[in-house]
Amino acid sequence: MRATLKGNSAMANRHLSRSLVLQSLYEWDFNHHGDADIAAIIKRNQQEFGENQTDEQFAQTLARGVLAKRGELDTIIAKAAPDWPLEKISVMDRNILRIGLYELLFSDRAEVPAKVAINEAIELAKAYGGETSGRFVNGVVGAVYKEIGEPGKEEVSKRQNGAGAAGGKKEIPTQHLGGAVVFAREGEEVYLALVHDVFGHWTLSKGGIDAGESVEDGTLRGIREELGLKDLTIKDKLDENTYTAYNPESGKKKKHVTYFLLQSPFTDLKLEEKGGLDDAKWFKLKDILDLNFYNDILPIVTKAINLILAQKS
Repeated sequence: MRATLKGNSAMANRHLSRSLVLQSLYEWDFNHHGDADIAAIIKRNQQEFGENQTDEQFAQTLARGVLAKRGELDTIIAKAAPDWPLEKISVMDRNILRIGLYELLFSDRAEVPAKVAINEAIELAKAYGGETSGRFVNGVVGAVYKEIGEPGKEEVSKRQNGAGAAGGKKEIPTQHLGGAVVFAREGEEVYLALVHDVFGHWTLSKGGIDAGESVEDGTLRGIREELGLKDLTIKDKLDENTYTAYNPESGKKKKHVTYFLLQSPFTDLKLEEKGGLDDAKWFKLKDILDLNFYNDILPIVTKAINLILAQKS
């Protein structure tokens, strides 16, 4: 990598500085340095390989920022690439994602527009990653970009919009999942069990349907595992939806979710430890409308509430 970095002297100053940060974070990660060591690594690499064309102050600020937010960034990566555990992502790709997501989510957008953060991450992946790194980074950072509302989308040119498009039609495999609006009654109150993801949304618990399982059995098993609820009863089928996720080995994957209304006793929730989710809570019906939901989840929750109220009356 060092020879490659040294040969890129024609690159723009900021891009070369990001390459310097990537080289330094790669060394830091690979050798298991402490966070305090990154400044010395940046300085040494800048002096040895930067050829006075890198902005050391920018590089130091970016590297320190990435490490300060590393826990949050790694959780977001786990959410955006749920089928690819962090420890299985190469050291190079892992640090490219950290840089790209840090600039996308935490940098001053006036200084680093969203499209610049994405394009720079993809270019780093193409230059220093493996054969599939460009697609992988594009998929993960692109997924996060969509989740935060695609800021600056109107500024992206047609060429940039089409840069990640597939060259031809290809059948996308589908994974089937079961999700649920889980409710419980406690006295006169009705509660819904919701999970919270790392993007700041309250959403519905769900799990994969194993081979040979019915959608109903798989949903019950998945919700039991994710929320720690043992006694669940299916009351109604609510809806179905499909969305696209990204797998670095196989590319895009469609996820088809069938949602049910489940009833549970009002007992403590025990969230399963898994990437992408950080909380689970019971909410009274009157508090639901104040929560931040995804647009495609809100109609499902609304339908569930109407069914619950109809049963109560």
